[in-house]
Amino acid sequence: MTRRLIICFALLFMVPIGISSAEPLELDSRRELMVDNYLIKEMKAVQLKLNPLQPAPRSKKPAIGLRGLVGGHYATVLMDGDTYHQYCRGAIVKGAYWKTVGKDVAPLNEVTLYAKSQDGINWVEPELNFYDLKKIDQRLLDFAKKKNVPVKNSANIVLAHENWVNHNFSPFIDLKPGVPANERYKGVGGGHGRGLLVYASPDGLHWKRLKDKAVIPAKWGKHDSQNVAFYSVAEKQYVCYFRAFDKNRRVVKRTTSKDFINWTEPVLMKGRMQKEQFYTSGTRPYFRAPHIYIAPATLYLPGQRNNTRIILMTSRAGSDTYDRTFGQENFLPDPAVGDRTNYIAYGNGVQTGPKEMSFYNLGKRYTLRLDGFGSVNAGAAEGEMITKPLTFKGSKLELNFKTADGGSIRVEIQSPDGKPLSSFGLNECNELTGDAIEKTVKWKAGTDLSKFSGKPVRLRFVMKNADLYALRFKEKPTKAKAQLSKEKAE
Repeated sequence: MTRRLIICFALLFMVPIGISSAEPLELDSRRELMVDNYLIKEMKAVQLKLNPLQPAPRSKKPAIGLRGLVGGHYATVLMDGDTYHQYCRGAIVKGAYWKTVGKDVAPLNEVTLYAKSQDGINWVEPELNFYDLKKIDQRLLDFAKKKNVPVKNSANIVLAHENWVNHNFSPFIDLKPGVPANERYKGVGGGHGRGLLVYASPDGLHWKRLKDKAVIPAKWGKHDSQNVAFYSVAEKQYVCYFRAFDKNRRVVKRTTSKDFINWTEPVLMKGRMQKEQFYTSGTRPYFRAPHIYIAPATLYLPGQRNNTRIILMTSRAGSDTYDRTFGQENFLPDPAVGDRTNYIAYGNGVQTGPKEMSFYNLGKRYTLRLDGFGSVNAGAAEGEMITKPLTFKGSKLELNFKTADGGSIRVEIQSPDGKPLSSFGLNECNELTGDAIEKTVKWKAGTDLSKFSGKPVRLRFVMKNADLYALRFKEKPTKAKAQLSKEKAE
C-alpha cells in the first residue's frame, strides 16, 4: 500500500482530538453520584475515594428485646413517611438451629420480628400478639427441655409457621404505580431447596402468600442467605437479586418480573474479582438517585477467622454488572468477629437527619452523608476532573460537596471539544466553599443554564482540599410545585 493511500485511510477514519465518537450521556435532571466512572473522562491530581460508614452515638433509649433488633441477622430497615420499619430473624427456642436440631426442625423455630421508630434511632417493639406459639413442634419442646431454655412467645412477631421463609424474609415498599392498597408492601423469602416465595401486606405487619408455591424456582439458585427484591422505578419492573453457585463459588444472580409472579430466566451478575464469593448483595436503588443501585455486599473469605466483611459495589438500572470502583476496601470499618455473621440491614440507608443516612449492623447504627458513598477527592494540590460530553434538562447545576481549610471548587462549562463557553469559564465561576448537600453553582453571568439545556456540554471541576459527592441539573419548578413547596414551608 502506498504512502498516499495510508494517509487517505487515516484521514477517513480519524476522529478530531477532543471530540468523542460516542453519543453524549443523557443526564436529564437525574442526580449522579461519584461512585463509578460513568461521568468521568479525565482526572488529574484527584481520585475517586470510598467513604466508609461511621459509628453513630449509642441511643439513650435502646430497643428492649433481642440483640438482633437494630440490624440483626438478615435484617431489613424501611422508611415509610414518618415511620421506620425494621424486620429481622428471631427464634422461639434459643439455640435450636439446623446444626443442633436438623434442617427439618430448624425452620419451624424461626420467626420474623418487627420493630418501629419515628426517627430511625430509637426503636420500640410493639405488642402485636399476632401468633400464639405455645403449641409448637414437639421436637422443639424436647430440645428446650433438654437444654433448659425457655420457649419465647414474642409479642412482636409478624410472620411465623413459614418453612424456611423466616430464615431470610426481606420486605420492601412497592413503588409500582397503581399497586393495590392491600399489596403496598411485598416481600420474598425461602430457600434450602424450596425456591423463593412471595408475600404481600397492606401495612407491613399482616402478611399473606401471593402464591402457594415458589415463583423463583429452587433450580435457579441456592437462596439460603438474604435474597432481595424491589420495584425499580427506573426499569419499570420488579427486580430480584439472589444467591446462587457458579463453579462452586457463591455468586449473585438477577431476574426481573412485570407482575412479581412470573420471572425471567436469571443472569449471573458480572464484576466479581478473581475467586471472590458473596453471601449477600443488599442491592437496592438509592432513594435520591433510583437509577443507581447500591450494594453493600457481604464478601465471604473462607479460611479466615473473621470470614465476612462489607464492601461497596454499585450497579445501574438494567445492568448485569457490578461496578467495583473501590475493590475490596471495607465499607464497614469495624467488621464483626465470627463465622459468617457480618451483614448490613437491607434498605441501604434511610435518612435520619438533614445531611445523614443511617445503616444498621448487629445492634449498631452507622451514619453516612447523604449521597456520600464515594467522592472525587482533591488534596492540597489543585486538581481537576472533566466529565464526558453530556446533555441535561434544567436551569441550574447543584452540587453536594465539602471543602476543608483553604479548599474550594470551581466549575467550567465547556463545549464537547473542551472549549470554555462564553461567560461560564473557570475564572467566571464563584468559588464554592464550605459544606452543602445541594448548592447551586453561580457564575458572573448568574446561575441560569437553561440556554444549554438539551445541548452537548462538558463540565470541568477544578478543586483543592475538597470532596465532590454528587451533582444534578435542576429543572425550574412549575407554579404548582412552587406553591406546594411554599405551603410545606409554612
